Amino acid sequence: MTIRHKTIFIIAVLASLTLFNSCIKEQQYLVDGSARLSFSEDTVMFDTVFATMATITRQVKVYNNYDEPILIDAVTLKGGSASRFRINVDGDTSFVARDVEISAHDSIFLFVQANINPNDQLSPYLVTDSVRFSFLGKEQYLPLCAYGRNAVYHLPTYLRQIYQLYINSRGQVDTLWMPFSIIDCDNWDHTRPHVIFGYAVVNSNETLHLTAGDELYFANDACLWVYDSATLDVRGTLSQPVLFSSVRHDGYYDSLPGQWNYIWLSTGSKDNHIEWAHIENATYGIVVDTNVNANPTLTISNSVIQNSSIAGIVGQGAWIVGDNLLVADCGEALMSLQYGGRYRFTNSTFANYWRYGSRKTPSLIISNYYQYDATTLFPRPLLQADFHNCIVYGNYSGSDGSGEIKFDRLENCPFNVNFTHCLLRTSLVDSTDGNIVGHDPLFKAPRDHDFTPSEKSPAIGAGNPVYTICPTDLLGTPRPNPPSIGAFEPKE
Repeated sequence: MTIRHKTIFIIAVLASLTLFNSCIKEQQYLVDGSARLSFSEDTVMFDTVFATMATITRQVKVYNNYDEPILIDAVTLKGGSASRFRINVDGDTSFVARDVEISAHDSIFLFVQANINPNDQLSPYLVTDSVRFSFLGKEQYLPLCAYGRNAVYHLPTYLRQIYQLYINSRGQVDTLWMPFSIIDCDNWDHTRPHVIFGYAVVNSNETLHLTAGDELYFANDACLWVYDSATLDVRGTLSQPVLFSSVRHDGYYDSLPGQWNYIWLSTGSKDNHIEWAHIENATYGIVVDTNVNANPTLTISNSVIQNSSIAGIVGQGAWIVGDNLLVADCGEALMSLQYGGRYRFTNSTFANYWRYGSRKTPSLIISNYYQYDATTLFPRPLLQADFHNCIVYGNYSGSDGSGEIKFDRLENCPFNVNFTHCLLRTSLVDSTDGNIVGHDPLFKAPRDHDFTPSEKSPAIGAGNPVYTICPTDLLGTPRPNPPSIGAFEPKE
């Protein structure tokens, strides 16, 4: 046989084998018309989706539970090109994925994303579709569902230089570039949620008034910046607190810390007031800079700050008055009162049971100086840091046993700290002035964010009514005489 004839013979054999194997493969596909696919979820559900914003991508597994492979002729969206959903079938991003094979007792991945069109509705509205699987002469559907919400968007339209003097160690002046937008305080829409990207600025001599039920959602690294001579005025209610939260609230992200930056009451901002607010999932909840007039920089009451990746409240030479607060579960400190200043807190619960790793810092840090560089410290008098009827407790014991409180004190500079009728985990304060030191407050379920005292809690009835500012606790329960220590009375 010549080389040419051998080559033709080999090609013919290979072609025959390929055709033979293909025939066998086709014959091995499942032919049972009653067969059904199984899914890891019965319905792919997206929680509240802000109009025009794409959601996260949800992952679903599509299972073949049979002994033979299944050939799916087509996978597509029932709503066609008009659908507000998009799919990716095991890596295939085509509008229609064809000839999709699932081996016996195997699965493929289906990825789904939603993007909702805006409309005129104020309430959340339902958007639905389904993924259509065509195989064995029939169709099977996987429902898709999303709740859309219209919103007001604060979008930085350009990058502008903010000239601020940041003097570095070489005596040079640095400039800071930020994406920002200026809030139109006079025309704030209270009927829709607001979604903030970049830095949304309350400009000089303006006041942003937020009322009961207002909702502000922040994208990654976003910030509400109350600028020099500006004011933030928040007036929520028990039933309708003002919400400051992250854009993403689906599944794992519902209580994930560090999804946005902070509320920044910068130097020069004045007379800021926050009442009945919930601030959650930030890097820092509130950053309050130096006081500039005879009034507190911030008066805050009946509010919750939780799940901050670094700290709940940061005071920097500020004057803060806080009543009936819950500050909980932060990655470093619940509250850092630094560079001196004035502070007074009553009937507040500072509880830290951080669950995203090992915490290496106490919950309450108080200092009376500013550190310029490694060797230069500037005294900053701590004129007042009073805590009355407060709980400071958590799961950090401290390397020296000092527990959840740290005094970072510069000698020969005023450092006036006072605890009365407080329940504390620390060795820095003794059991005088009605303080309860080293005793577990016996919260009902701190891991589930329930910081109400259980029936045997030593905090019950241990407060001093002289210091009671808010007549009800954070759940609206009237405070008895004497009140309990902390922000909550026991549940009935």
